[in-house]
Amino acid sequence: MNAILIVDKRADHYAELIASALPEARLSVFSSPDDAGLEQAAAVAPIWLASASYAARVLARSPATPAWLQTTSAGVEPLFAPGLPRPQRASRAVGVFGQLMAEYVLTYLLAWRRHVFAWAQAQRQGVWEGPEPGSLQGLRIVIAGAGVIGQEVAGLLAPFGGSVRGVARQARPIAGFEQVYAQADLLEAAGWADVVVNVLPETPETRDIFDARFFAAMPAGGLFINAGRGTAVQDGDLVHALESGHLGAAAIDVCRIEPLPDTHAFWRTPGLWLTGHSAAPTLPALLTPLFLENLQRWQRGEALRGELHFERGY
Repeated sequence: MNAILIVDKRADHYAELIASALPEARLSVFSSPDDAGLEQAAAVAPIWLASASYAARVLARSPATPAWLQTTSAGVEPLFAPGLPRPQRASRAVGVFGQLMAEYVLTYLLAWRRHVFAWAQAQRQGVWEGPEPGSLQGLRIVIAGAGVIGQEVAGLLAPFGGSVRGVARQARPIAGFEQVYAQADLLEAAGWADVVVNVLPETPETRDIFDARFFAAMPAGGLFINAGRGTAVQDGDLVHALESGHLGAAAIDVCRIEPLPDTHAFWRTPGLWLTGHSAAPTLPALLTPLFLENLQRWQRGEALRGELHFERGY
């Protein structure tokens, strides 16, 4: 059995799950990319299981690159840093975040429609009367990102009676969506939607796409949820849309800089709910089966689930 290097803050949990499935596995376990002995272990382990950010830090100083890297994260941007050595093959976490992401979206849709935060404020002020709650019935929802995660979000929302459309690279029929717009038609999608949910990955084509023109195109009072990538949003334009009252609310899980600096306007913007990159944490019990499946695929020389294509940028 090839040596497996695990570098993740939950490394011990991953090791326990992998050892249970593969008792013969030779595991090197590190909870931080700064742990002593990591570089030596990385140099002799052909298989790495690591978060993309941790893996990038190890690659930057390791004398060898892995034959295969499985990330514990869906986001893999650190691996594309200029000049960084690249694994021979790599795959990102896929198929493990959909349910969690869908629950996050549903949480803030309901909080927005039921005025949960306004009612909490009324309670603190000792006020019995409050805003009249709305329903998800009839809402027009656009999910930017119609891949596996977007489809799971759409599936969870389906029973609530809204109309759900998607945005993808190209317009095409995709199960779970009434219609799918091409990304080039994002402003048209915004004009139709009461709610826009971003779950797009970061690529050159998805950076800065949620800007002043986009927010102006949305109907007044709408909700914007960003659980995709912080670089997709022009921060100042979002703040202006909220402060002007045109946009009703925003749930922001991901930001351009994380942790968010103390001076950033998001901390003080009215109607903006900041959730600290917590929408869809990687749970070892969900990620380990993907790793074990991809391990078998890698050993057989087959395509990997979530395989990275560095030449495409994702």
